[in-house]
Amino acid sequence: MKIIICIAVAAIVLSAVVWFKISYSPLKTDFSNDNIVLKEKSVLYRSDEVFKESDFAAMPSAIQKYIGNAGYIGTPKMNSLHMEYLDVDFKQGKNGPNLKIDYIQNNYVKEPARMAMILSSMFGIPFQGYDYYSNGVGGMKGVIAKLLTLFDQRGHEMDVACLATFLAESVFFPSVLLQDYISLEEVNDHQVRATITFRDQKASGIFTFNEKYEMTSFTTKDRAVVNTDGTTEYVPWTAACDNYITGADGIKRPTTFKAIWNYTDGDFVYFDGQISKIDYE
Repeated sequence: MKIIICIAVAAIVLSAVVWFKISYSPLKTDFSNDNIVLKEKSVLYRSDEVFKESDFAAMPSAIQKYIGNAGYIGTPKMNSLHMEYLDVDFKQGKNGPNLKIDYIQNNYVKEPARMAMILSSMFGIPFQGYDYYSNGVGGMKGVIAKLLTLFDQRGHEMDVACLATFLAESVFFPSVLLQDYISLEEVNDHQVRATITFRDQKASGIFTFNEKYEMTSFTTKDRAVVNTDGTTEYVPWTAACDNYITGADGIKRPTTFKAIWNYTDGDFVYFDGQISKIDYE
């Protein structure tokens, strides 16, 4: 009997190791399939359509200077954005574990849509997260060992939070700024209030630009934080960018990105990473 038990345990352990090692996972499959669907229905611009100064002529001067200085004029209008981060310092709440993650995302222009995948591990066991917004529905799901759901956050507050995140990243692919669901208002020479409205949801925030008219931060009060006990609260949230470089395509972009909760007792940086790849379709 002991021999049979040992063999069974060994088989279970071996199966678990093999399961952890293979690339397949249900959550990754959902991410891939959702992106295939979105790519098929999100074509808005032809490959020969390019940005012109006249596209941005009615926008606040800070946006016009940002677009011009970044080198977007004359480049193709994009239908989607693909971004990758490697070895991101990621913290799951103030008292949660600290992880190193890889982060892959795709954003779409025709209708606001954003799909992001987190790849990491906890104690040698795969941890994966899926952060999504499509058709007006947003959410965040975390899975360990590819099968066990740790959290599955959904609802109106998540819908708006995901929409606010999409807005924060809109200057990375300025086709978004040309859409009817975006409105822009000048605050001063270096700040612009942006608002996104989609279906029954609305989110807004302020873009701040430095003296070179590089976008350095986006701050919003429309993003709720979900506490470990399941409660939510509205805390100012900031996306901060820095270290701009000009890529091979002639476009100047940031290489570092931080996501920060601005609590009254101090800022909490929960996402701190370097952008390893940006491309468009």
